[in-house]
Amino acid sequence: NDLILKFQRVYYGDDLALYYDDDVARSTVPYISKYLSDAWRYVKRNYGSFGPDERLYAIFHTGRYGGGHPSYYYSASHDFKNVIDQGAGPWFEQLGSMDIPTHEIFHIVEMASFNTQGSPGFGNPPNGIWGDSKMAEIFGYDVYKGLGLTDEAERAKSLSMANSDNFPRPNTYWFRDWLYPWYIQGQETNVLVNYFKLVAQYFPKYTGTNQYTRSMNWGEFIHFSSGAAGINMKNQATIAFGWTSEMDNQFNKARSDFAAITYT
Repeated sequence: NDLILKFQRVYYGDDLALYYDDDVARSTVPYISKYLSDAWRYVKRNYGSFGPDERLYAIFHTGRYGGGHPSYYYSASHDFKNVIDQGAGPWFEQLGSMDIPTHEIFHIVEMASFNTQGSPGFGNPPNGIWGDSKMAEIFGYDVYKGLGLTDEAERAKSLSMANSDNFPRPNTYWFRDWLYPWYIQGQETNVLVNYFKLVAQYFPKYTGTNQYTRSMNWGEFIHFSSGAAGINMKNQATIAFGWTSEMDNQFNKARSDFAAITYT
């Protein structure tokens, strides 16, 4: 793969292959390799399989570009591997330094968990649910908590609690009013895992493939989220997102279309 040839591999283990460009401080290898190995093991333990290669491939730059991007086992863009590639840095160890890589790992979870292809939730309504990607906030909080990184978890939670967005309506507090209450009511990690498991099991895919055919609508999202929690989340959704007649119609249709998904 031409892309990887521009970098030096600085760590290689059972769960992680780590690549740096020349500008990334090599002193960061121990903590980054440990965090990403631990995080990827945690993800694999919870979210099923991600294609044939067990490793996460992580590429770090410094000062190249902001943010990051992922690639998936079913994509030729990064040689059919699960990849996270992030660019700004510098990557010295401090609270929050792993937020971008963790966000990119979430994209792999939403796009490839349980050997599926695509994310019915990704993108802005009506072509998706959670943009890019509100769901990553609760995922990241859960990873930090699951790895015993209490300070990171509390920092991420405080940050996310204060975030508001303009979708699906102005002044929507995704984390405070939806993701966190859902997480607590649905037994934390279990609700996240159950959600992706139910989507993988029931959401429509092209015949003979693991590839989803379309995005979700709001009613389907609340139905699958309710199934994951084992509780009807319509009231919480109303607090968080409002509840329109269109949402109600979609929700009722989802309950009959996906009747195997039940809750109290």
